[in-house]
Amino acid sequence: MMNLPNILASIRLAVAPLMFWIILTPELFTDNGYDVTWSYYFSSLLFVIASLTDYFDGYIARELDQKTKLGAILAPLADKMLVMAAFLGLMVMGDASVWAIYIIIVRELFITGLRTIAVQEGIDVSASWSGKVKTVAQMVAIGFLLMHWPFANALLWFATALTVYSGLEYLFHFSKSFTTEEK
Repeated sequence: MMNLPNILASIRLAVAPLMFWIILTPELFTDNGYDVTWSYYFSSLLFVIASLTDYFDGYIARELDQKTKLGAILAPLADKMLVMAAFLGLMVMGDASVWAIYIIIVRELFITGLRTIAVQEGIDVSASWSGKVKTVAQMVAIGFLLMHWPFANALLWFATALTVYSGLEYLFHFSKSFTTEEK
């Protein structure tokens, strides 16, 4: 069912490849006489707008009781695509650690797959507190990396540590849920 929260998640899906392309082709700006920083500004602006849709789709779904099974799968998938587009673009351009990005992507893919199975089994897949903090940390790190600001790499590794922690927490929670369901 396409409701407003699902439309907002779909916008994130559309913005992710556009932002990725802009990160990878700063010559779009430099070849037209603009400083490379305009590439940073524009990719950051797209990222912030898309990140805001993450907040609003969840808020609207909860407050207006517009939660759907599609949304339970689409919203986290859109989040992952946005984050991966930013991290992969930054990694390819040499602006982010390959190892940090690898760890984050492996965790995100694994947990997204686990959450998809949980939704199909009727198990609650609401984001945990640590998952929400991890998402904010990743988004802040991406913002700093996109803008080439100080401490960007330290923030990336902090986000990586939170990503691993929240992944282990999800794994424990879901393994417990799957075990309980089997009994």
